[in-house]
Amino acid sequence: MASENQQRRAATQSDVAREVGVSRTLVSFAFRGAPGVSGETKEAIFEAARRLGYRPNAVAADLARKHRSAVGLYLMDIRNEIYADILSGVRTALAQQHNRLILSVSRSADGEDRGALESLIEARVGIIIAATLLDPDHDVHEMARSVSLVSVTRPVEGVDSVYSDDAYGARVATEHLLGLGHTRITHLAGLAYDGHLARRRAYEQTMRDAGLVPQTVCADDFTQDSGERAAARILDQADRPTALFCHNDQLALGAREAAYARGISIPGDLSLIGYDNSRTARLHGIDLTSVDLHAVQLGEAAGEVALERLANPDGPPADRKFMPQLVLRRSTARPPQM
Repeated sequence: MASENQQRRAATQSDVAREVGVSRTLVSFAFRGAPGVSGETKEAIFEAARRLGYRPNAVAADLARKHRSAVGLYLMDIRNEIYADILSGVRTALAQQHNRLILSVSRSADGEDRGALESLIEARVGIIIAATLLDPDHDVHEMARSVSLVSVTRPVEGVDSVYSDDAYGARVATEHLLGLGHTRITHLAGLAYDGHLARRRAYEQTMRDAGLVPQTVCADDFTQDSGERAAARILDQADRPTALFCHNDQLALGAREAAYARGISIPGDLSLIGYDNSRTARLHGIDLTSVDLHAVQLGEAAGEVALERLANPDGPPADRKFMPQLVLRRSTARPPQM
């Protein structure tokens, strides 16, 4: 039986081996799932481990195998529902494997938190799934030289990338508003970062193609509060737009609050489109028209790419592109008669 001294300190594989009467190597084989351990012996080892409170040291096991199996997941903003959806998809992809998943979330509203990424590198993960990186491309390439990386929601040339076609999604959203008869359409964007300008550029080009002058207003970041502040400036204009196309649902929800605070009805006075198709957008009473980038599927694909990269470190960069879909709800209508 376990001694009092063993109970005071963390149990080791050697303690389990003594408890069962086998070698420490056999205990190691049992926990690694290696061949050569009978079912009866494995059951005895696991039972002794539970009794002693032994927990395998996954980092030490990786070092012994000279292979890092842990997957790190960096999320830019856990308050944005699409990142919860991406997490759900990643977990689904890893469910049948034994890879540990280590989560790190940015502490800053604009996602510029290198410390959250560094913490994953310090945890000796084998690969990082990053959703969403705001760093310039050259910084992303520099990081990828230190640790394998999967970029989610943003394509980075030469780096494993899983993303949705933002240019297509923005074009479809803008064309929908044009088709309803809107000509004063403003794009509410977040801050400009490398790899995150496709929605803005596609909106502006679609407006120019229609013979109209685009108007883009940048919020302070990508949150609902910043969306409300930016939309207040837009809606207080004498010649305010009749439609807003927002970079994400968070900004759109902020714009919705700013509109209602001013007695502006949606969609009677203002049509509103978001991007992400978040759970909140689908709620009755909000009914936000939004572009679905398929966040859960992006997360699942990113998990699959990460596992493939761990198995084949020297393979060519993955490039998985999803086509977004405009989901029509009650926040868009024909422009008001002026």
